[in-house]
Amino acid sequence: VLCPGQGTRDHPPAQAALRDRLLSAVVSCFKRHGAAAIDTPVLELRETLMGKYGEDTKLIYELQDQGGELLALRYDLTVPFARYLAMNKITNIKRYHIAKVYRRDNPATTQGRYREFYQCDFDIAGQFDPMIPDAECLKIVHEILSDLQLGDFVIKVNDRRILNGVFDVCGVPESKLIPACSTVDKLDKVPWEEVRSEMVGEKGLSPEAADRIGEYVQLHGGLDLIERLLQDPKLSQNKLAKEGLGDMKLLFEYLTLFGITEKISFDLSLARGLDYYTGVIFEAVLLHQENEHMEESVSVGSVAGGGRYDGLVGMFDPKGRKVPCVGVSIGIERIFSILEQRLKASGEKLRTTETQVLVATPQKHLLAARLKLISELWDAGIKAEMLYKRDPKLLKQLQYCEDTGIPLAAIVGEQELADGVVKLRDVATREEVRM
Repeated sequence: VLCPGQGTRDHPPAQAALRDRLLSAVVSCFKRHGAAAIDTPVLELRETLMGKYGEDTKLIYELQDQGGELLALRYDLTVPFARYLAMNKITNIKRYHIAKVYRRDNPATTQGRYREFYQCDFDIAGQFDPMIPDAECLKIVHEILSDLQLGDFVIKVNDRRILNGVFDVCGVPESKLIPACSTVDKLDKVPWEEVRSEMVGEKGLSPEAADRIGEYVQLHGGLDLIERLLQDPKLSQNKLAKEGLGDMKLLFEYLTLFGITEKISFDLSLARGLDYYTGVIFEAVLLHQENEHMEESVSVGSVAGGGRYDGLVGMFDPKGRKVPCVGVSIGIERIFSILEQRLKASGEKLRTTETQVLVATPQKHLLAARLKLISELWDAGIKAEMLYKRDPKLLKQLQYCEDTGIPLAAIVGEQELADGVVKLRDVATREEVRM
């Protein structure tokens, strides 16, 4: 059977048109916030990518070229961005990048998990005052999700420093921080009991430590919760947690000024699996009501995520010079499949071309007239088509307009040629004017 490689897919015109519409909404938001576009190669040196993704390093596609150079397909757009900054000694940039990335995952195409997929990233790099760029990243997520009208959503926010502080005061040894983090990250999908037993059983934490962690990671709220934790006898003594909570308070002040706090939840269970986050982390989740009788909204899944990663650029710099960064990635594939299902359900037909006018003739032997007119239209920047037949029937030509959604037909018959005019027909209303 002829088909594309496993975990990849073709996009027919209707899908490509929908994706285009979606991407242009995202890009216009990025541009509104003053970001410049960059592009980096699909191929990176293997060593650039290795050891940056924690447990997910095993999902990197490795390649070898004829010269024996060890290469890999990019796994995300963040690590190549950090490499680009270090290589070009850039200390200050606001950029967006939309491109395909590759993961050697077990494809679960029903859940929208592919081996080749798009990522849309916006990042702010540079030394700035705390939480101002971070707040803008959250504002961008809020703008895009509101603009696309995907339904109700919540943006969960946490901070790696708060999380590490919690683990610290609960007695988790340094060596078990990252494994504990990735286990806590599962709390949105499985109940606390399961997370607890994985911590104790697989990750080797003591039951007491796990219970103490449980008291914190099940908390979520807003400014009130931040204030409460700042007064917490254990956490307030922890330098990291105190720093993180201070910044979180500042962040919430800025988000209040942006007027978006009703969609933000400070959530201590949010961990985000990647190793490179150092400060604020966030994830946007779509909610949907199963039916009217349900009080609780159920999460459909993450549609955007990001955070602060201040150490990544320094990993590539020979002198270890750091460039603080914060960024967000929009989960374009998941949003795409939601919009696609919605379009199917509505039965609406999406136009796959942008043709404005079809050049048509009502009688035979008028191909020359059509070619001359269509050439004039193209040269004037008008999107025009004609049928590739010498003498097509008028009905066939008008039917083509209806099928593809072309709004106008420019008709040149013998009479029009003699009078030096064109008959413009509105395909939907059938009104005609000579001009």
